[in-house]
Amino acid sequence: MSYVSCALRAATRCHLPPPWRSPRPFSSVTGPTAKKSVPYQKTLKEEGSKSGEPSRPLPPSAEVVVVGGGSLGCQTTYHLAKQGVTSVVLLERDRLTSGTTWHTAGLLWQLRPSDVEVELLAHTRDVVSRELPAETGLHTGWVENGGLFIASNKQRLDEYKRLMSLGKVYGVESYVLTPSQTKDLYPLMNIDDLYGTLYVPKDGTMDPAGTCSTLARAATARGATVIIENCLVTGIQVRADDFGVKRVYAVETAHGTIQTPCVVNCAGMGGKGWRGSGGDRGCGCRAGGGFNMPNVRDHDASVYLRLQGDALSVGGYESNPIFWEEVSEKFAFGLFDLDWDVFMQHIEGAINRVPVLEKTGIKSTVCGPESFTADHKPLMGEAPEVRGFFLGCGFNSAGMMLGGGCGRELAHWIIHGRPEKDMYGYDIRRFHHSLTDNNRWIRERSHESYAKNYSVVFPHDEPLAGTRTLTRAAVQELLQQGCVFQERHGWERPGWFSPGGAAPVLDYDYYGAYGRERHRDYTYNRLLGSEYTFDFPPHHDIIKSECLTCRNALALFDMSYFGKFYLVGPEATKAANWLFTADVSKAPGSTVYTCMLNKRGGVESDLTVSRISPGEPASPLAPAFEGDGYYLAIGGAVAQHNWSHITAVLQDMNLQCKLLDCSEELGMMSIQGPLSRVVLQEVLDTDLSNEAFPFSTHKLTTVAGCTVRAMRLSFVGEMGWELHVPRTDCVKVYQAVMQAGARHGITNAGYRAIDSLSIEKGYRHWHADLRPDDTPLEAGLAFTCKLKSSIPFLGREAVEAQKAKGIFRRLVCFTTEEKVPMFGLEAVWRDGEVVGHIRRADFGFAIDKTIAYGYIRDPAGGPVSLDFVKSGSYQLERMGVTYPARAHTKSPFDPDNKRVKGFY
Repeated sequence: MSYVSCALRAATRCHLPPPWRSPRPFSSVTGPTAKKSVPYQKTLKEEGSKSGEPSRPLPPSAEVVVVGGGSLGCQTTYHLAKQGVTSVVLLERDRLTSGTTWHTAGLLWQLRPSDVEVELLAHTRDVVSRELPAETGLHTGWVENGGLFIASNKQRLDEYKRLMSLGKVYGVESYVLTPSQTKDLYPLMNIDDLYGTLYVPKDGTMDPAGTCSTLARAATARGATVIIENCLVTGIQVRADDFGVKRVYAVETAHGTIQTPCVVNCAGMGGKGWRGSGGDRGCGCRAGGGFNMPNVRDHDASVYLRLQGDALSVGGYESNPIFWEEVSEKFAFGLFDLDWDVFMQHIEGAINRVPVLEKTGIKSTVCGPESFTADHKPLMGEAPEVRGFFLGCGFNSAGMMLGGGCGRELAHWIIHGRPEKDMYGYDIRRFHHSLTDNNRWIRERSHESYAKNYSVVFPHDEPLAGTRTLTRAAVQELLQQGCVFQERHGWERPGWFSPGGAAPVLDYDYYGAYGRERHRDYTYNRLLGSEYTFDFPPHHDIIKSECLTCRNALALFDMSYFGKFYLVGPEATKAANWLFTADVSKAPGSTVYTCMLNKRGGVESDLTVSRISPGEPASPLAPAFEGDGYYLAIGGAVAQHNWSHITAVLQDMNLQCKLLDCSEELGMMSIQGPLSRVVLQEVLDTDLSNEAFPFSTHKLTTVAGCTVRAMRLSFVGEMGWELHVPRTDCVKVYQAVMQAGARHGITNAGYRAIDSLSIEKGYRHWHADLRPDDTPLEAGLAFTCKLKSSIPFLGREAVEAQKAKGIFRRLVCFTTEEKVPMFGLEAVWRDGEVVGHIRRADFGFAIDKTIAYGYIRDPAGGPVSLDFVKSGSYQLERMGVTYPARAHTKSPFDPDNKRVKGFY
């Protein structure tokens, strides 16, 4: 193309040296260029500090040591001081903003497809636009110039309309504009291929240098913080306490040691090379640019624009980013030469959107690194391996705009043990421990998270990368039945079953980048692609068939990806009483649905706990132990989170019991439906009558000669049993059940059916209906709390206080008569006022209605009683259109729970 000589007068950003594209790391030099013309060249143009000494002496000790003086380090330090920590030290190996912060575009967009992120962004905006100037009298560099999202097709505009509806819940002003209205707002724009735009007037631009320096001044003014520049951290000292728990003891630097019980890794790329736990576990890659009035984001062209003085900054994200394999510990304010082979696609997109750029020249380029993670979310929270070691890194080019909100949450995490908001999506504990050192999985998923950075966020989006990392015994068997799998942090689980036959997942092809050939006629990719819609998906009727077969006959759900733990030992009952909200200290053979809470009464998990008797040594199904024993079954995507939560509680209590993980040794099948007893009675060697095998009980039995643990439970609202099976016997048991069920109309069913069936029955999903910032009382799960007993449990005081004070928000079920697809994030209107938003929605095929669950508040600030719920007139807003809705105080399907007990 001929755009190189006539591209634009702008500051552009790009990428890092390739591992496979070229043997040369930087085009004509052996390291990052020493100088570049950059937006902040008056203060930040030198490669690094010339002094070999730290900017001030190191203190001998501190309550908290923050490592890294970028956006997150400065925000975390400021919020720690603001929340009352009296001794905080921030260590920066060069100067504040070095690494990636200094060259960021500084864009702040208020709307994201996540309610939590909208709240985090709002706090960042408040810090830089109001809080810091009021506190220090200094201007942070904040410019409220607005933001403009470009849509070239209906799907993209539908995505923006979803953001607009969510924004109304949080008071974020936004408008959908026609192409001609967009032209009036941005006269230089080409609107020939525009479908529409979303304009957010109060979006803006942040100045990295101004923001970080003001944060540092505000923190030190509180007298609790010491900022030390030019001080390289060389290691973290970790010691085991008297109970063998590894804890942070000190920080080692090139200039001395600081004793501390808490270290926060905000070092971004630089944190990866530390000795000890933590660091950025993603792969380093980056491309970007800057803008101004208003900032423009053209996702379909994968480009963004920002006016900056007399220039226009251009940047974007592409499918062939360049990985930086070895990050130099001396890299501070250096830049890379622009790779035009990679960047040209953004020039073309920018010229298409703003044609005048074709006749302007290039003013400068800014090509710096950035950290991307395997799921495009930051890494935050306490590392599971070492107590007192916290992370605040891997922000996927969003560290500036998320920094204020995340800095506040991280400070609260450090001080109180948990953040205020639901930060599970950022929590390092979301990743299964086997993935954190799996370089292939990290590389593949980090690449895809980068390459899809500007893709439409669809409700049923699934990755192509890293999907065959952790598999179960019956995967091949299910593939032959036409299973289309979903991926959850490396684990495969059935999504739904295609009548067209097998859809195997192939090795990741990097979207054809790096000289790799793209897969052709890829069935799995084609099936996923057809699901990318905001309407009912094309496989809606297939999922309907799975659901109605379960309701009318029976279905088999492979749920083997579930986490399966044993809590055993002399003090296991003492631990269980404290950990679980329900009374689980019953006789062996009982199974109880319960929650686990944090100190504030927020729900950290919902799970089933079964009291067991000792078994055989080395048995994954019935292990040997002394004392008491409990078997825990937990959703697989959150198993690591649960493991870490339980482990931390056990460490804090110093109890004589242990937690055993048998997740990979056991499979799990759930057979549900009115005919489940008839079919299972043919294959199980035990009486399945209500009298012999009542609901919420379990026992060991045999299937086709294989010992299994059968549990009478349901997550779909039907009579049914779960079979917990040794891994080596899974295929044999599966085949026996399917053969017996064939003449009764059995079907395979996946998690898409579970989602529909469970919401129809009113069963909760953790991290949708239930989160760490929701309480059991708010979520309608008071029955799981043993408040009538005198047994203490974690979070009990908070729950009792809320019960006495009143519930000021409540989870409510809504249905709509109009069959309209909803997926969550829809605004809830009550009597003409916005009172909340939908957390989870799906279609209920048995009642033939759209079902949605969301938390609502009283705009007047009063308690949300059941009378308040029933007295209102409701509408749900989907993509700017409202639909009349009915509120329910009980499940709209089988509200008397007869079916799960076998009464049809």
